[in-house]
Amino acid sequence: MIATICRKAHFNAAHRLHNPKWSQEKNIAMFGKCNSPNYHGHNFDLEVRIRGEVDPDTGFVMDLAVLGELIRAEVEERFDHKNLNEDCPEFADLLPTTEYFVKVIYDILKPKLAQGQLLHITLHETQKNSAEYGDW
Repeated sequence: MIATICRKAHFNAAHRLHNPKWSQEKNIAMFGKCNSPNYHGHNFDLEVRIRGEVDPDTGFVMDLAVLGELIRAEVEERFDHKNLNEDCPEFADLLPTTEYFVKVIYDILKPKLAQGQLLHITLHETQKNSAEYGDW
């Protein structure tokens, strides 16, 4: 039997969208308030979905408590209350957009899963804006 589980998490982080290859005028035109040199923050909501075979002995795709600890250790501790541009090496050469951020989280978590488990990440930057990335 194949099933999908979901674990949610929440963290806060700041960022600035700024392409150093562009003029200040082009950055402001493209990114608006998100280009503020003083950065701005978001209350991110994260959804981590794992699809896989249900273990007949446990009834789990994966123990949700184990998944929660994985998210806390690998995502929340790494990004919560951080400036993505300044504090996080994952964004040294990458714009910290939600689209790239969701892929960064996927790349962190995917190697930690059991072989054959599929991963799908949804990252909500605001109540209106989100990005998704994953195996399906």
